[in-house]
Amino acid sequence: MIDGRATSEGTARYAARFAPTVPGENYRRLKPAGQLSSLGLGTYLGREDAATDDLYRRAIGQALERGLNVVDTAVNYRHQRSERVIGAVLAERIKRGELRRDEVVVATKGGYIPLDADAGTDARTYFTETYLRSGIVRPDDVVGGAHCMTPRYLADQIERSRQNLGLSTIDIYYVHNPESQLDEVERPVVLERLRDAFTALEQAVQEGKIGCYGTATWNGYRQAPTDPDYLSLEEVLEAARTVAGDGHHFKVVQLPYNLGMTEAFTRANQRVGKETVPALEAARRLGVYVMASASVHQGQLTRNLPPMLTEFLPGLQTDAQRALQFVRSTPGVGTALVGMKSVAHVVENAGVAATAPMPWDQFGRLFTAGS
Repeated sequence: MIDGRATSEGTARYAARFAPTVPGENYRRLKPAGQLSSLGLGTYLGREDAATDDLYRRAIGQALERGLNVVDTAVNYRHQRSERVIGAVLAERIKRGELRRDEVVVATKGGYIPLDADAGTDARTYFTETYLRSGIVRPDDVVGGAHCMTPRYLADQIERSRQNLGLSTIDIYYVHNPESQLDEVERPVVLERLRDAFTALEQAVQEGKIGCYGTATWNGYRQAPTDPDYLSLEEVLEAARTVAGDGHHFKVVQLPYNLGMTEAFTRANQRVGKETVPALEAARRLGVYVMASASVHQGQLTRNLPPMLTEFLPGLQTDAQRALQFVRSTPGVGTALVGMKSVAHVVENAGVAATAPMPWDQFGRLFTAGS
């Protein structure tokens, strides 16, 4: 496996290579990884086949050549093939001397029980043989027939992802959609399970298997507190503090945010101290980096946007670019993730990184005009 991890020195070196064409505002800071690009490449969608692997291989390579040094995946994406293609691209680029391991930030997730596209067996047999008979998972560990976050299971998933990616250290590791357990499990039990999960992840940090960790969510942090799958960021962070004190390594959250799903910026639903603020502001106050997923809502925001956005997002040529500019310009967003398996889309989206984010006064006018 490739040794090392993203570092402040390495990511600064990467950013410096693109300084003539990519403004410094394109990079945001996360300890210990350093400078993360404001746009990152996601690998969720696509068939589990060689043709899609080839598309991603080219897209990831193009992204790395255009100043985007954040790559996001999960062990269950495309039945583990997304992790494997990322690993293949990194190995090839590093071997050719075009990239160093310390320059790129790789994030993956564990929680949903993955199949294996290369296993050559049916799903039931694979799950039974891989997880049940081995003792990695017990039947009562699984929620909704698909989700597990026990320490034993997460330790297995980290090893599986390390092997798929070919990396000795994963820069960011997320517990994937922990709020899904609230459908069947009482909230105090879910918080206890999160504490147990964080214990395992802190151990993985100490062993050098991951750099830091967090939670990747869909509904949790943007819901109303009365919703059954709501998560309090302050409570989740307190679970990490209970495990490791103020030296914990819970550093990142991922949540959906885009022009059509603005709750993370507009809905005051997170209690921080005596105030209730939106999730992005809560993360800022609590010192947590935010990765915005679904930045173009799986392609739904790449066309037919209101004409007014052309006025408020000048200098951009396409609706996809405008949608991404909106997300990366939102106060509190660190990196806007967008699924890209086409070189043409990488080139288009990377054009956003070549522009400065909207200043606050312009962004505020956009929200006022749209309200």
